Amino acid sequence: MKNSTAIFYMIFSVIAFSFMNVVVKYLNGFSAYQIVFFRSIGTLLFTIPLIIRNKIPFFGNNQKWLIIRGVAGVISLTCFFQSLNYLAIGTATSLRYTSPIFAVIFAFIFLKEKIKAVQWLLFLLAFVGVLLIKGLGTDVNSIGLILVFVSAISLGLIFVVIRKIENSENPLIIINYFMMMAFLFGGVLSINNWKTPNLIEWLLLLSLGFFGYAGQLYMTKAFQSSETSLVAPLKYLEVIFMIIIGAIWFDEIYNLWSLFGIFLILIGLVYNIYLKRKK
Repeated sequence: MKNSTAIFYMIFSVIAFSFMNVVVKYLNGFSAYQIVFFRSIGTLLFTIPLIIRNKIPFFGNNQKWLIIRGVAGVISLTCFFQSLNYLAIGTATSLRYTSPIFAVIFAFIFLKEKIKAVQWLLFLLAFVGVLLIKGLGTDVNSIGLILVFVSAISLGLIFVVIRKIENSENPLIIINYFMMMAFLFGGVLSINNWKTPNLIEWLLLLSLGFFGYAGQLYMTKAFQSSETSLVAPLKYLEVIFMIIIGAIWFDEIYNLWSLFGIFLILIGLVYNIYLKRKK
C-alpha cells in the first residue's frame, strides 16, 4: 500500500512537471535566470502562507541537508534551462533523464540501498527508450552537454537527499528552502538579463510556480514514501506525457522508433515496480 501511494504521488508530480516544461518551451525568449526567478515566486506564494498557517518551523530540522537540497535544485534547474541555449530540446530532455540512474548510484553508495543486477539492466533499457523517443540530435554542443549532465547529476542527488531526510521534514519546508534559494539566485542574475513580459507572458511565467509547486510537493512525498530505486525511475514517464502534450498542442509527429521507445520505457518501469513489490 505504501509503494502504491508513492507511485501515485510520483505520477501526479510528473504530470505537473510536464505542463511546466511546456510553458518553459513556449517562453524560450526569456533568460534561464528570469524563468527560475518566476518559477520560485509562484511557488513561494503557496509555500510561505501554508507554512505560517500550519505553524511549521520555518527553518526545519535538518538545515544542512535542506541547504544541500536547495543548492542542488537551483543548479539542476538553471543548468537545464541554460543547456537549451546550446542543445536541441530533444537532446537536452533525453540526457537530463539520466538523473534516476545517478539517483540509484548515489542511493547505492550513500544509503546502502540494494539494487539487483536485473534492475540495472531495466534502468538501462528505460534510458535507451528515452534516447529512441527524443533522439540525440545532430547539434550536440560540448558546453550544452556539460550543463545538462550537471543538471542530471544534481537532480539525482536531490532524489537521494529527500530520501535521506525521509519523514523528518515537512515537504513544504523542503520545497521552501529550494524556492528561497532560487528566488535569490534567479532574481540577482536576471537583473542584467531582464525582459519585460506582456500580459499573457506574465500569467505563463507565474503559472510555472503553480505547476512547479505541485510537481515538487508530490515528488517529495513520493520519495519520502518509498525507496529511491522504485520511485526515481518513474520520472521517465514525464517523457511520455511530453510526447502526448507535444502531439496535441504542438502538432509534433512521432515515428515507429518513438513508439518503440515508449514500449521500452514502460517495460523497464513496470517490471522494476513488480520486482520491488515482490521483494
